Amino acid sequence: MNDDLPEAIPAATLIIFREATDGPPELLMVERAKAMVFAGGAMVFPGGRIDPGDHALAALNGGGDEMAARIAAVRETIEEAGLPIGLSSLPTGERLVQIRAALHGGATLAEALAEAEATLDLAQLVPWARWRPAHRNMRIFDTRFYLAELPADAPHATVDQTENVRLVWATAHQVLADADAGRLEVIFPTRRNLERLAQFNSFAEAAAHAHATPIRTVTPWSETRAGEEHLCIPDDCGYPITSEVIARAMRG
Repeated sequence: MNDDLPEAIPAATLIIFREATDGPPELLMVERAKAMVFAGGAMVFPGGRIDPGDHALAALNGGGDEMAARIAAVRETIEEAGLPIGLSSLPTGERLVQIRAALHGGATLAEALAEAEATLDLAQLVPWARWRPAHRNMRIFDTRFYLAELPADAPHATVDQTENVRLVWATAHQVLADADAGRLEVIFPTRRNLERLAQFNSFAEAAAHAHATPIRTVTPWSETRAGEEHLCIPDDCGYPITSEVIARAMRG
């Protein structure tokens, strides 16, 4: 990795599974507003940058960057989708509205949870992957991905109508088919993760795979294959497809 590349912004993403009665699980995805600098108009998993408040809450609980990333994933999911994933118990509808409003108003997650008398259960989040691109002339995020299962009695997800304009529940296969048909856009890391997720028929299967697959930071690189320039990733990180022609890849 070249020393002159911009410093990466620490971020976290949550992949939420909703089990179906007759088929593979659905995943929650949000569509980024077209005006957003990063991944504008693309379908992504809920998530965002890790804030100083996330680090402060992690430090209070004896944790470091890993715990701060989990906290950020929980916070961003509440902000973007109104889903209380990673809490010790589901808050009432009124308390959840209170927490979300506090976060949108600039409160830290620690402040919002204290006001609502809620606590974290970060063990609900299963580490899945870590991506840190190294391309030039684009904003670079060092993103930790986590898996989580939607509680049976969770509220309906609702879009925040700020950074994101709509949300959908769909299987990994459905999202990939819609992307291939031009009905939506997915960036390179999202596509690779959807292909990996499409291998599993339940949250339990995906979580078992995650536990069995050591996490190493994925930094894509370009190389010529069969006369075409490809964007490539390592072949030992659990991904079934490890390259894509650069001309067809959406990079953010």
